[in-house]
Amino acid sequence: MTPSQVSSASSQAVRVRRCGSLPSAAGPADWFTGTVRVDPLFSPTDPARASGALVTFEPGARTAWHTHPLGQTLVVTAGCGRVQQWGGPVEEIRPGDVVAIPPGVRHWHGAAPSTAMSHLAIQEQQDGKSADWFEKVSDEQFLR
Repeated sequence: MTPSQVSSASSQAVRVRRCGSLPSAAGPADWFTGTVRVDPLFSPTDPARASGALVTFEPGARTAWHTHPLGQTLVVTAGCGRVQQWGGPVEEIRPGDVVAIPPGVRHWHGAAPSTAMSHLAIQEQQDGKSADWFEKVSDEQFLR
């Protein structure tokens, strides 16, 4: 970088958003089964498109089937969970696992039947939308 590029880049301030400055919310019943808490972490600030949240699923809780126009990355932080791509096997996920979900892939994720699970969810928005939601995951699908 040239000195003028450094000066221009440094004219924007680093911001620290304090823990708890954004309220937790219950996962919407249309998108989740069971008890889910969503702690928003960051939203896109133009020109960026990425948003992130810490999502906590109580045992047996899970998302509905959904897709992301630009994909999604999950970083499991606690507990034991599950993820499944449409037509694929249910896979167990544990702390430290990183799940890369490609754009447009129909999938769900959530806690194991008897163990809670938390993950960081990071996705980008396209035309103001980061997900398309479909039907809920049945108990039969979940318990495979």
